[in-house]
Amino acid sequence: MRKITLLGDSIRMGYGKIVPDMLGADYTVFQPAENCRFSKYTLRGLFDWRAEIEGTDIVHWNNGLWDMTPCVDGIPFCDIDEYIKNMVRIAGLLKKRAKVVIFATTTPVSDAALHDRNDLIIKYNEAIVPVLRDMGIIINDLHSVVYPKLSEYVCDDNIHLTDEGYRAVAEKVVNAIKEAEKLL
Repeated sequence: MRKITLLGDSIRMGYGKIVPDMLGADYTVFQPAENCRFSKYTLRGLFDWRAEIEGTDIVHWNNGLWDMTPCVDGIPFCDIDEYIKNMVRIAGLLKKRAKVVIFATTTPVSDAALHDRNDLIIKYNEAIVPVLRDMGIIINDLHSVVYPKLSEYVCDDNIHLTDEGYRAVAEKVVNAIKEAEKLL
């Protein structure tokens, strides 16, 4: 029986409803009931969820959109340096608790999104991916799954995914987990 942990924001909460069934009975899946929101929220949550994460074979995790969303003044909630610092800290903690860690890139939003911007999403993804890869974290590029099909995969709120989008992302997550099993 493999133990999988899913951490992340509301996009994770969407695909997290599908992934356990797709993985099947040979897996137990822990995921927090709450939205893991921004990187510092997840960092704090690692303390609260430590018992549930203990013994995890594979962690699949994302943070990003909350961190890069511009605040009222137009400046992202976390500047890119703070985001990278937080993410490196999370990655280091996860590596101590799980055999394999997978990071999922932030998914794009519709161009009609009021606050979130794809140029920032791309910039933050491009900044964090090589840093985490150098730490031995596996990268699961969910952005590349959603971006070519924005109109099909992003729902009317311009941020979250349609059922079809969540299913496509869930398949990519399951494939990444199955591939990561080869490293165990």
